[in-house]
This record gives sequence, C-alpha cells and structure tokens, in this order.
Amino acid sequence: MYQPKKIRKVVFPVAGMGTRFLPATKASPKEMLPIVDKPLIQYAVEEAVAAGCTEIIFVTGRSKRSIEDHFDKAYELETELQLRHKEQMLEQVQNILPKNVTCLYIRQAEALGLGHAVLCSQSAVGNEPFAVVLADDLIDAPKGVLSQMIDVYNQIGSSVIGVQTIDPSQTGSYGIVETLQWLNFNRIRSIVEKPKPEDAKSNLAVVGRYILTPRIFNLLQTVERGAGNEIQLTDAIAKLVEYEPVLAHAFEGTRYDCGSKIGYLEATLAYGLKHPETGVAFREVLQRYATR
Repeated sequence: MYQPKKIRKVVFPVAGMGTRFLPATKASPKEMLPIVDKPLIQYAVEEAVAAGCTEIIFVTGRSKRSIEDHFDKAYELETELQLRHKEQMLEQVQNILPKNVTCLYIRQAEALGLGHAVLCSQSAVGNEPFAVVLADDLIDAPKGVLSQMIDVYNQIGSSVIGVQTIDPSQTGSYGIVETLQWLNFNRIRSIVEKPKPEDAKSNLAVVGRYILTPRIFNLLQTVERGAGNEIQLTDAIAKLVEYEPVLAHAFEGTRYDCGSKIGYLEATLAYGLKHPETGVAFREVLQRYATR
C-alpha cells in the first residue's frame, strides 16, 4: 500500500505589517489580535497540532517578538498564578503547546511577498512535504481544515490547496483555480492571482491553507516577480501543476477573513456567542443593541 511521507512541518508566514488594522498593529502583530481570549495565531497553531504537525516554523519580521513570547514559557506569570492558586489559568498558560511540539523562528528580512516568505523556510523544511497556514484565515470546522487536507494528501501524496466558492464579483481579491475531475479528486488545471471577474475561469478561490511538495522551493527560486513586484506563491503553484498533480480541496467549515475589519468583527461575534464563558451574556448584550 502506498504511504506518502508524513506531514510533520507547518509554515506560518507572519511577517506582514497588518496595515488594515493600524494603529492597533503598529507595535503588535495582527496575528496576535484576540478572538475572545486567544490570539489568531493560537487558533491556527492549534489547528496544525490537531492535524498531527509537530514542527512549527514561523517566518517573522520586525515587531513580531510577541508571537515568540506567546509560545514561550512565561516563568514570572506562571509563578504568580501559582502563588495566587489560579490553577485553571495556570493550566491554560502552560498548555498552549503540547510538549512534543517544537517552534522555530526565521526572519524574513524583506517584505517580498508570500512566496518569498515560504522560500525563507526552505532550510528548515528540507526535502519533505509541508503545510502552510495563514493565521488571518480563521476557519471554524468540526474537523480542522488542515486535517481534512492531510486526509486527501495521504491518499495520493500530492500538493493540496484549500479552496472555497466565492461570489464571482470577488475574484479580484483571491487566487482563482480552474479544476478538472481526476480519479476521485479535483485536480487544478490552472491558477491565477486576482483575475478580474470577466477574466476568471471559475469562482473557486484559494484560502490560507496549503500542503506543498518540496518541489515548490525550486519553482519559487526561479519564478519571476509578480503583482507588487513580489514573489507570488500562486505563480509558483501555477508552475507546479505542470510537473505534478495539485489538488483543490473544498473544505467543510466556516471561514472568517480576519485580514479585514468586518471579517474580524464577524469572527469575534461568532466565537463570542459560542464561548462557554461569554455566550449567554454576550447574546443578551447583542439583543439590547438590536433594539436600539
């Protein structure tokens, strides 16, 4: 029976400046923006850990130290919580990451795009398949999206891209894929970054979840710079489909685009309503506002 290499490593590109959320992100990363009581990056890392990934690779930039601090041990805080007998809070702080999970931080010296951020991780990833997760795409799913995609990958050993159907008018904000049926999968025929609606070949949009084979690194090294004079991951994937099957996975779950203010507010609303500590009281607050 065919058994592809296990997906152990996941790359989190977190070097972006988060300009849509200024001034909140002037000195703090957008990935540390909280949804109720956890930052976006923690939700994303928890999804990766639940999918079986044990090596977390953060590609960081200036003013991203708080991400490293968040996943590091906080001796002073833990001591204070212990002295105050706040056992539940202490447990939450100590168990942000399982003991078998390791973190590595790589600095992206220049902001040259998502493709460049992924390329920066090459030495850490090595010659094995890996995942890429964008933390500002928060996806609420009974089974994590990365777990769903790894299930697909395990059947065929190919790259897998997370996609969702969008309104055709929104194609200019996404990478758009054209697919064809191949075996029992949707194989990507073409992928284009942010086409105009009249030029788009479908309304299947790429979201922030990828499983990639190591061939992508060679393609990222040679691909010409695209939009914004940046190295676009989409352009390298467009080359990858010429060499090997790349599959599109229409995931099950609700996605919140927390890279936008309205998406972030919607996620806060949805997660606040279902949180065991805040759900009932928050619903009452919303009802009061609804009657104003």
